[in-house]
Amino acid sequence: MTDAPALFLGQSDQPETLLLSRANRHGVVAGATGTGKTVTLQIMAQGFSEAGVPVFCADVKGDLSGICMPGSPNEKLLARAQEMGLALTPKAAPTVFWDLYGQKGHPIHTTVSEVGPVLLARMLNLNEVQEGVLSVVFHVADKEGLLLLDLDDLRSMLAYVGENAERIGREVGNVAPTSIAAIQRSILQLEQQGGAAFFGEPALRLEDMLRTSLDGRGQVNVLDATRLMNSPRLYAAFLLWLLSELFEQLPEVGDPDRPRLVFFFDEAHLLFTDAPDALREKVEQVVRLIRSKGVGVYFVTQNPADIPDSVLAQLGNRIQHALRAYTPSEQKGLKAASQSFRPNPAFDTAEAIQGLGVGEALVSTLDEKGAPRVVGRTKIRPPDSRLGPATDAERAQIMAASPVRGLYDTPVDRESAEEVLAARRGEADQAAADAKLAEARARADAAAAKEAEKAAAAREKEQVRLDREAERARAPARRSNRQTPVEALTKSVLRTAGSTLTRELLRGVLGGLKRR
Repeated sequence: MTDAPALFLGQSDQPETLLLSRANRHGVVAGATGTGKTVTLQIMAQGFSEAGVPVFCADVKGDLSGICMPGSPNEKLLARAQEMGLALTPKAAPTVFWDLYGQKGHPIHTTVSEVGPVLLARMLNLNEVQEGVLSVVFHVADKEGLLLLDLDDLRSMLAYVGENAERIGREVGNVAPTSIAAIQRSILQLEQQGGAAFFGEPALRLEDMLRTSLDGRGQVNVLDATRLMNSPRLYAAFLLWLLSELFEQLPEVGDPDRPRLVFFFDEAHLLFTDAPDALREKVEQVVRLIRSKGVGVYFVTQNPADIPDSVLAQLGNRIQHALRAYTPSEQKGLKAASQSFRPNPAFDTAEAIQGLGVGEALVSTLDEKGAPRVVGRTKIRPPDSRLGPATDAERAQIMAASPVRGLYDTPVDRESAEEVLAARRGEADQAAADAKLAEARARADAAAAKEAEKAAAAREKEQVRLDREAERARAPARRSNRQTPVEALTKSVLRTAGSTLTRELLRGVLGGLKRR
């Protein structure tokens, strides 16, 4: 045994402890339903808190909320504590309740940009092609300086990319309208599941989860997941996002004497069910590298086989509650679970796993050198806090005294992609309306000019007519050249008579000449 700071987990043939200096090497708590996993999680969370380590854990069934209240141990729990030489001191842990929907805890918000296209595609259950289109949307938003804060921003960006698909497609690849429509439908489904409450501001600040109380105990952050479990993809993607944020923001600390934060991932199988390879690789990367940030990750699930081998290999501290093996797949899982422990010559590990009672577990943690200890059949210690859920009144009382009260309860809606694109569309619509109005005015002005020209020509023509009439009115009266019938007859008679007289005279003159 060692005198290094450690959590007391329970009693086998010796005290079973978890060294704080090895707690960032991650772990797994497994077991069938009703075998005591939640109680083990509770005593570990409170133990880390007492050691000054902040904790984050998901409360899937609501039972874990009792950690905020002092326990009332019954005779059975007192007897078990006495067997272990343990003096139970009823005590509550400093607890802060969180809830993505803001109903049973402080709301947790983050932005669409911070989640990123990979995890968002997981939430929306997109295929590979649709995920590629979503990546294009993020690329265009970054390039044009458009903030993606909530789902309305994402929806506006999708519409914008769809409207400009030809131009954008020449730069980053084809963007099919069918993919845009499919993503829009998936967003609608996520909203109907309540996912819209997760996206927005004020965004969660990680330092508000890494607090310690005035007496030096670590803050226990309890996420109410009773409703969130109805959206398993959102639940898994949210917890992976939180891990990724811790990995990106926390500095390297190597192997500290105690973790900076311990993260419990309940119902961990949901993270890996139908998960694409890219997501599995992301989980493996985060689990492998976040250790150096001083963060310990503990997966809580029914069977270790639910966790991929590449991730399971990173989990050094193991607590295995009872498993039932009736079907071939369950027997395969039992074999895998038993083989993951360092054998104890005192018993057969596989048989022991099946014979464990409620509140018993096989425990193997890392020693000072980082090597797994021999597995021990252990009675888990009773908790100091309450077994069972807190009442609504107790929860409200804890929230009223919360150190983050008022920081996240009021949503903030600042200018982002939706507002910018709406303003652009408004400006474009206004410009189109102005152009249309200017065109209408131009047509009206042209018509008016044409009418004015016609009117001027008509006036000019009328003036010419009036001038001619005035000129005729000013000229003296002229004798008419037209002859009356009498004048015409007289002139005709005279012309005839003149012609006859002339002929007679000519004959006379000519005749006289001939006689000579």
